[in-house]
Amino acid sequence: MRPFSIKAKLGTLVVVSVFITTGLLIVALRTRTEFQFITVFSVIATLLITQFVAHGLTAPLDEMRAVARSISHGDYTRRVSGAGRRDELGDLAQTINRMADDLEAEDRHRKELVANVSHELRTPIAALRAVLENVVDGVSAADPETMRTALKQTERLGRLVETLLDLSRLDNGVVTLKASRFEVWPYLSGVLKEANLAASQRRLSSGSGNHSRTDVHLHLDVSPPELTAHADAERLHQVVANLIDNAVRHSPPHGRVTVLARRGAYPESLELEVIDEGPGIPEAERYRVFERFNRGQAPSPHGPGSDGGTGLGLAIARWAVDLHGGRIGVAESARGCRIQVTLPGLSERHG
Repeated sequence: MRPFSIKAKLGTLVVVSVFITTGLLIVALRTRTEFQFITVFSVIATLLITQFVAHGLTAPLDEMRAVARSISHGDYTRRVSGAGRRDELGDLAQTINRMADDLEAEDRHRKELVANVSHELRTPIAALRAVLENVVDGVSAADPETMRTALKQTERLGRLVETLLDLSRLDNGVVTLKASRFEVWPYLSGVLKEANLAASQRRLSSGSGNHSRTDVHLHLDVSPPELTAHADAERLHQVVANLIDNAVRHSPPHGRVTVLARRGAYPESLELEVIDEGPGIPEAERYRVFERFNRGQAPSPHGPGSDGGTGLGLAIARWAVDLHGGRIGVAESARGCRIQVTLPGLSERHG
């Protein structure tokens, strides 16, 4: 039992009350004072001490009730002031304050998410609407070039909706892992080929742009070549594809993106690295790059008019890695950006 706990205080109250009563009885016997007066004095002294102790216990509870009522009404700014107490009420106050901090952060993220989603959806919809209005009003003809512009915005809108659906499924916990054993070299080789084909296809349909770059060379390095891993292939595809897309987008003209794969510490665990030659990520921004709709502050190698993506790719990658119980982060690099991914494979988590 802690020396400042509520149990200790109540026990001290009982002991003090007994001592006061005993002391008054001794005084009564020695002074021959009538017992009714001693009883009245004893009751009054005990009530005063009890009132003092009770106020110290009930006042924080009243404050906690008021703060909890404010939280239930959506006000997450209030905090309990008794968090510094060294008893159970202090622990409860700290718990309520932490809960209020978490709820305030969640409410802020929810508002930011709504605002960012609205902004991201409005941009391609407004562009698509402008193209179609020009066609309907006769300002421009429905030629292949105009239709390619409309298709580009439609594809961008589709990618955004798909990534939002992925995040929704991940947040609701409806995504389950279907882990299996696979060979890393042919698997990652297929992911890189898909990235090249997708870029080429988007280039044909939408012209130049970050999402349609074919000047960046993708290099794969798997060691040992017969390396195998145990993971959800579909979710890992999301991780690698989004990391490659992010690396290509920030690469300089005719740059190089390298995907490294190595054996991890556990059986069939996997360590991945995606390295580019772009401007890199400032150290102060590294903790935020995996937040939703965060595009970072690094200057784009293609100028301010380039498409910086939706800011959801790295958030998708982080959630997919978290589902595996792995880790993802930005590592130190002499040049460009270097993102490391560690998947546990057949660790004790799967046992």
